[in-house]
Amino acid sequence: MAAININNNNFHDEVMNSEKKVLLDFWAPWCGPCRRVVPMVEEIAKERPDIKVGKINVEENPELSRRFGIMSIPTLVVMENGKIINQAMGARPKNAILGML
Repeated sequence: MAAININNNNFHDEVMNSEKKVLLDFWAPWCGPCRRVVPMVEEIAKERPDIKVGKINVEENPELSRRFGIMSIPTLVVMENGKIINQAMGARPKNAILGML
């Protein structure tokens, strides 16, 4: 499955009500490190059906960025049962992202 674009309209259903762990990638199109993370996040979405993967464009969703206190991008957040269980700022290699899960 491909990563889901998360926004204010689908956040509650896709993230807060998810029965799976959720990996959220906070990104922006102009962000170089974000562009390096995107292919790895997409690979994880395809390889791990047990995880829901979502991407949040910080420019299009400033409310969600504020809600999570995003100060730097890329930021990766792992949620389970509606709660943050892990978070990391900056580009990470794929094995480090998998380690967050």
